[in-house]
Amino acid sequence: KARTLFEKNAAPILHLSGLDVTVVKTDYEGQAKKLLELMESTDLIIIAGGDGTVQEVITGLLRRADEATFSKIPIGFIPLGKTSTLSHTLYPESMNQVQHIINATLAILKGETVPLDVLQIKGEKEQPVFAMTGLRWGSYRDAAVKVSKYWYLGPLKAKAAHFFSTFKEWPQKHQAALMYLGPTERPPEEPEEKRSRPPFHVRLYRRLALYWSSPPKEIPQEETQDNWEELKISTIELSIATQNRQLDLTRTEDFMNICIEADTVGKGQFVSRGSQKMSDPQMCPEGSQCIQASKCILQLPEGTGGSFGIDNEEYEAMPVEVKLLPRKLRFFCDPRRREQMLHVAAQ
Repeated sequence: KARTLFEKNAAPILHLSGLDVTVVKTDYEGQAKKLLELMESTDLIIIAGGDGTVQEVITGLLRRADEATFSKIPIGFIPLGKTSTLSHTLYPESMNQVQHIINATLAILKGETVPLDVLQIKGEKEQPVFAMTGLRWGSYRDAAVKVSKYWYLGPLKAKAAHFFSTFKEWPQKHQAALMYLGPTERPPEEPEEKRSRPPFHVRLYRRLALYWSSPPKEIPQEETQDNWEELKISTIELSIATQNRQLDLTRTEDFMNICIEADTVGKGQFVSRGSQKMSDPQMCPEGSQCIQASKCILQLPEGTGGSFGIDNEEYEAMPVEVKLLPRKLRFFCDPRRREQMLHVAAQ
């Protein structure tokens, strides 16, 4: 279905635009990650798919040895999947999916971009995974992945999935230890134009001066133990999210939002709130503990089972370090949405 939508609505616009387009169709899960690790330099990358495809592409891109250069390539997103979270940020709401796909494709050709944050999520042994939206761990996420099993109940399937999940041990508690560092101040935007290269004798003098001077090594501020906050948590659900969903182009601090929901939720409240979270997974309900952090370490008790949801993809739950990479990637955006972001920020 996704392939048909792309070929009928997006591909003709891309080919007519005058761009030299190479279309690569993935055949299995994880292939996009490998392709991006091997891809040669290009002017832009377009991802046509859903949240899972986006996550594979950016993970493959940011695992490259030359990621510092490659991450400067602008990225376009054509939403074709069941969950296409970034499309709500990048493009205006549309009456139907076909119109949304066309608007997204045209926005890429207009060339307007916005910087988006990325989360680097690293386990003890695995290579890091990168996310545009965030990480969820808890009962609401576990119930949400079972909603499709109750398809025969139509509009009641979400309530049914959350209702039946309350038959397990109740209240459902997820316990862990969390260490985190606070927000970081946003550096000024880098100038667009490159400065002219200094003459050779100036560069030689600077290198020699740098070589002979041996300043004492400074410990980075974020690594000093005193700056870490630590707390024990017991929650029905923990989420760590970027600010990409509610993008503020003028903010002066960079941080991710950590939401620790209370574990004292009643069964009825769990069912009603779970249905709300289906449409807004990043909702942080009243009574939750909200933390702004630039980096955090989540330690799980030994023997903890279950799964994380990272950009709506399932991963085994394990101790992880989550680090914010602010404004790491540039995505093409509808100019109208960019104006709205600047207008709201100005107000």
